[in-house]
Amino acid sequence: MTASDTTPAPTRADGGRSLPDSRVEVLIGVLTFRRPDDLAALLPVLLEQAAEVDRPERRVGVLVVDNDPQGSARGVVDELGSALVRYVVEPTPGIAAARNRVLDEAEGCTFVVFIDDDERPRPGWLAHLLRTQEETGAAAVAGAVVSAFEGPLDPWVRDGAFFSRRRLATGTVIDVAATNNLLLDVAAVRAAGLRFDAAFGLSGGSDTLFTRLLAASGARLVWCDEAVVTDSVPSSRMTREWVLRRAFRSGNSASRVDLVLAGSAPARSRARLRGARRGAPRLVAGLARWLLGCVVGSAPHRARGLRTACRGAGMLTGSFGVVYHEYRRAGAVTVAGS
Repeated sequence: MTASDTTPAPTRADGGRSLPDSRVEVLIGVLTFRRPDDLAALLPVLLEQAAEVDRPERRVGVLVVDNDPQGSARGVVDELGSALVRYVVEPTPGIAAARNRVLDEAEGCTFVVFIDDDERPRPGWLAHLLRTQEETGAAAVAGAVVSAFEGPLDPWVRDGAFFSRRRLATGTVIDVAATNNLLLDVAAVRAAGLRFDAAFGLSGGSDTLFTRLLAASGARLVWCDEAVVTDSVPSSRMTREWVLRRAFRSGNSASRVDLVLAGSAPARSRARLRGARRGAPRLVAGLARWLLGCVVGSAPHRARGLRTACRGAGMLTGSFGVVYHEYRRAGAVTVAGS
């Protein structure tokens, strides 16, 4: 993944290319699955971002990990024709496998930066992530995500403000992050011995578990509020049905992550009880708020109450072994171990 020079990079045993050890390499990892238009729009923007920070001691490359076994995104990369962009197929279904492929391909790199194929970085995004890492020495730097909608929102979704995301002061220490806008220090990840858990590959939540484990290892995670990406929200996600499914899944994953972090069997039993104690009140309080909204005619109360109830239900089910596979390509709800 050389940048501006024409000297061929050394070839690894697996056929991939890496830069000389004297260079600091930044690898931008893009995960994609059958969204060629999004990928085609994103890659030129990433190359612009890379050019802004690329220098002899810090070369930048882009890796596209296609989770479609048919390799449907290859044509997009080939048409772009940039030596900075490398393409691989990860045939194992699930976002955890795709994330792990990025880590595998980052051998010899200093930093990995994750971004989704349906996101667009704002000017200075990559420079802000790298600057914050340099100033703080953090093992991970998470940036902000704002939503851009394909069309008018369902009033129910708008009233609930469900696409509002957290914003924190730059440098704020955090203990969890998503990979939709995240820089990782590869050496810190290797030292902690971390991988994205395949058990969360089709349900979501592997990034939550990964970053919580990274924080638990003693590594420092910080926020960078200037590193902003815009999430393109399609009409299929601008509905109450999608919002409620996502709330259920996030609650389900949160309880399952707690179970993994618990470790021992006695600790897992306690984690199950905690999940039930957290989920049941949310379920009851959410339904009560929804009912109140119906009585007083408050759309925000109805919307947020029902979403809270769904998250509580997800927490309850996750505590007792039910797994909601949001990303299963056929769609399913199963019980862990089945």
